[in-house]
Amino acid sequence: MARVCWGITGSGDHIEETLDAMITLQKETDARVDVIVSKAAEQVLRWYKIWDRLIEAFSKVKKETNANVPFVAGPLQLGRYDILIVAPLTANSTAKIAYGIADTLVTNAVAQTLKGNTPVLLFPVDQVPGEIDTVAHDGTSFSIKTRQIDLENAQRVREMLGVTIAASPQNLLELAMALL
Repeated sequence: MARVCWGITGSGDHIEETLDAMITLQKETDARVDVIVSKAAEQVLRWYKIWDRLIEAFSKVKKETNANVPFVAGPLQLGRYDILIVAPLTANSTAKIAYGIADTLVTNAVAQTLKGNTPVLLFPVDQVPGEIDTVAHDGTSFSIKTRQIDLENAQRVREMLGVTIAASPQNLLELAMALL
């Protein structure tokens, strides 16, 4: 059975579609998906009223206490997982990964995974130039402009050895299935 570690950061953009994609991945591949949730991600999942759905869909959901707790970096680095997926990935976490900062559970997991041979699949939400339509936790639609620095950081991460970047939640699902 394939083992997947799915990290979630504090982005609400595409969070519901990403949850749907990960549930599909687990069902269609019969993979075991363990979830690690940043402090901000837990807040966002609760704002979007999908925390309970996440808990029901996955048997192991671990919440961040600090950059090393719960301990997931070691098993990722040692290849005990077949893939690390981080989606959606905030601009903040993308910047940290781009510059080697590993001060959160998710950014530390990425850093340590890249020291081993486990593939990393990321979905940065700020990777397309221009205005992006999104939906707030209350269902309100609005648009945001992608900052140049966020595009540059996404590109820097895209060029890292061992990292694959997904363009959308659907693309994330396709890439994950191909890697498994």
